[in-house]
Amino acid sequence: MGHWWQRNILEPGKLPLLLALGSFVLTFVITRVITRLIRAGKGPFGNVQAGGVHIHHVVPGVLLTVVGGFGAVAGGRHGFGSALAAVVFGIGVGLVLDEFALILHLDDVYWSEAGRQSVEVVVLTAALVGLVLAGFTPFGVNGVDQDELQDRASVITTVAGNFLFSLLALAKGKARLAVFGVIVPVIGLVGAVRLARPGSPWARRFYAGRPRARARARLRAYRHDRRWSGPRRVVQDWIGGRPDPPARDA
Repeated sequence: MGHWWQRNILEPGKLPLLLALGSFVLTFVITRVITRLIRAGKGPFGNVQAGGVHIHHVVPGVLLTVVGGFGAVAGGRHGFGSALAAVVFGIGVGLVLDEFALILHLDDVYWSEAGRQSVEVVVLTAALVGLVLAGFTPFGVNGVDQDELQDRASVITTVAGNFLFSLLALAKGKARLAVFGVIVPVIGLVGAVRLARPGSPWARRFYAGRPRARARARLRAYRHDRRWSGPRRVVQDWIGGRPDPPARDA
């Protein structure tokens, strides 16, 4: 274990990244626990008010992200200063992304259906950082050997090809596969070769005159959503809490 730690974490200078990821996930978990207690009216916690204004935790999150980010840039990848900056940065990002939906909608949608987007972004971010920590690099450059690294054409071709896979997956309406495909190219390839989702730019452009392709795309999307929407909602409710029911018009 000690040899693995030295070779895979300390020598490559990944300790700050590990600390940032750990503090990010821990901050999100603690924040969600506290907000759920506040929502239920339990515990000693309450909303922070200043002059009658509700101070959302994205505000200190932004400040900590700025401090931690500049500290990390100034501190390099080794030493106590860089480790401390990574922890501060991770805490800040955890607070910010926990209210990602508020930033996106410019409205307090924390406990609404739209608030689920914060949970999705946090899970996606943690997964991507975890992949980078495990040794993956964007666009598959980690798969290029030393001889290919010296050949700029090979590197450019590898990056361009993998970027194209991710771009095609995004055009087909498969945003998650596109994002993960940036780190793991084979995932982008899967998204690039499969049928596009209905309503995606690819479907509107290439399925307009192909009724059979449109029907297949709708059927596959329906089956996929029916299979995974329920389990996804259960996981999101478990992580972030169940949203409030939509308000009914009087």
